[in-house]
Amino acid sequence: MVTRRALILSGAAGLLASALSHRALAAPPSPADPAGIVTAIYTRAAKGKGDGGGAFVIENKAAKAKYLSRSLVELWAKADAHTPKGDVGPVDFDPVTNSQEPDVKSFEVTVEKQADKAAISVIITGRNAPARRPADRTIRYQFVRDAIGWKIDDIKGASDGEPWSIRDMLADSLKN
Repeated sequence: MVTRRALILSGAAGLLASALSHRALAAPPSPADPAGIVTAIYTRAAKGKGDGGGAFVIENKAAKAKYLSRSLVELWAKADAHTPKGDVGPVDFDPVTNSQEPDVKSFEVTVEKQADKAAISVIITGRNAPARRPADRTIRYQFVRDAIGWKIDDIKGASDGEPWSIRDMLADSLKN
């Protein structure tokens, strides 16, 4: 015969097991998947006063090779080679923070799609800057998988509500 105490204890054990399994499902993303990569980028960008930005993603060839897809690295190299000496390249801002003066207090990463390709969006909240348009606070990342792992294939955002794409900026710079 089942006693009331046994019934309550088994019910409590079931609830605890359920809570623990849900917590496991909400575990932080792996550092090797797109959400984990983007979370690591913004965690670094938000450190300290949040004014360090994300230029480390594109600051040199090694950084580009670490974060960006091979085709995006090649396109960027062509655009840089096409840029006259002394001129600023086609990407003259920090695309990670969508700014000239980075200001990252917090961020929210959302996986929009993940299969053979991935789409990740990030909404940035700043510490000091006045509130920007919602579209200007959202950065979208397109990821592809190569032999090494997931790589950023494009970064997209908006400035004053006007959309931009790193891949499009680089390609357009080759037309001039």
